[in-house]
Amino acid sequence: MNKVVKDAYEAIQGLESGMTVMFGGFGLCGIPENCLKALAESTIDQLTCISNNAGIDNFGLGVLLRKHQMKKMIASYVGENKEFERQFLTGELEVELIPQGTLAERIRAGGAGIPAFFVPAGYGTEVQGDKEVRIFNGKPHIMELGLTADFAIVKAKYGDTMGNLIYNKTANNFNQPIATAGRITIAEVEELVPYGKLDPNHIHTPGVYVQRIFQGKDYEKRIEFVTTRG
Repeated sequence: MNKVVKDAYEAIQGLESGMTVMFGGFGLCGIPENCLKALAESTIDQLTCISNNAGIDNFGLGVLLRKHQMKKMIASYVGENKEFERQFLTGELEVELIPQGTLAERIRAGGAGIPAFFVPAGYGTEVQGDKEVRIFNGKPHIMELGLTADFAIVKAKYGDTMGNLIYNKTANNFNQPIATAGRITIAEVEELVPYGKLDPNHIHTPGVYVQRIFQGKDYEKRIEFVTTRG
């Protein structure tokens, strides 16, 4: 089965307003820049977005925020986006903040078909809310639900025509579990090769999880914080 599509615009076909979408990446590293651009150019809105962070004002998920395409954001870190802050404080955007390890595990669990699990992180804080609490080894744990999405959109360094993916260093963060948790998973890659060209021992995401793949272009790979030494 050849899973290759022409570009990001073809890849997001079927993604509709009101859907839940996961986006891979860590900060601005390993984010699906091409698909984000295609979504920002569409009329799709009212999205529930799941990602480790919300990008910055004019890049990453920030491009969707700027066009008010998000209804809800589920993330662990949102501190670099002033538009995010504005929309949250004015009530334009619903936000669910999750401890980073818990978010990663909720996504991994969703991809593995695990509906719920117990974790100590967040007990006794606002994160606990009205969640079920149980004691394990004398320590209270709260129940968290696995996360899945209508679409999962990831970015890899290498991919083949069957959807097998290899991520590069920090870009592996969140991309790998997110690729397993979507009803439809889209992968954009920097280098697309024929099936059989990738070393099976180096595959991070097996192609069975990926429905659509394409070779991206014009990656900016911006840096969140540029610092210099005086």
